[in-house]
Amino acid sequence: MIKILLAEDQALVRGALEALLNLETDLDVCAVAADGEEAWKLLNNDNFDVLLTDIEMPNASGIDLAERAAEKFPELKTVIVTTFGRAGYIRRAMVAGVSAFLLKDAPSEQLATAIRKAVNGKKTIAPELAIAALDDIDPLSDKERKALRLASQGLRTADIAKKLFLSEGTVRNYLSEAISKLNATNRVDAARIAQQKGWL
Repeated sequence: MIKILLAEDQALVRGALEALLNLETDLDVCAVAADGEEAWKLLNNDNFDVLLTDIEMPNASGIDLAERAAEKFPELKTVIVTTFGRAGYIRRAMVAGVSAFLLKDAPSEQLATAIRKAVNGKKTIAPELAIAALDDIDPLSDKERKALRLASQGLRTADIAKKLFLSEGTVRNYLSEAISKLNATNRVDAARIAQQKGWL
């Protein structure tokens, strides 16, 4: 039996995915989480074969979750289902070692197959998403992304510096580089562009 942790913030979608997957004789959705932090706590309290997660959730995105899980639970396979086929998301997900990346409108049997393949060490990515990922290259460095993400939450330079353990000058440089790379007018515009591309 494949033990699955399902992380999805929309209750209706969460319930539908849980019900559909539990119809499969070899799949067991044995825990559900409504956000990234709740999922992380559950991951630390039990052993799962697969983390099935959405991307855009409160308190930690599915990709943040995948990155953390890859470090702490290398045996765990992560499958992402999302309505957002943004190229930046796909690229970051692949770097984080995600086993499958599917759109939510994919047939349920396709999702069940992707989960089984993930457990057997194989990757699944929707072809249209793979093509989009190849066409769009993320210009941001990891530090620029972190600074921009905090700026998008309305934090001032001094607060960002404290959170990232950097000097204010360094943070200003990172934000300035991000603005320049994205041809944005200011940090808010840069964050908006990066979010639309799936780079944040």
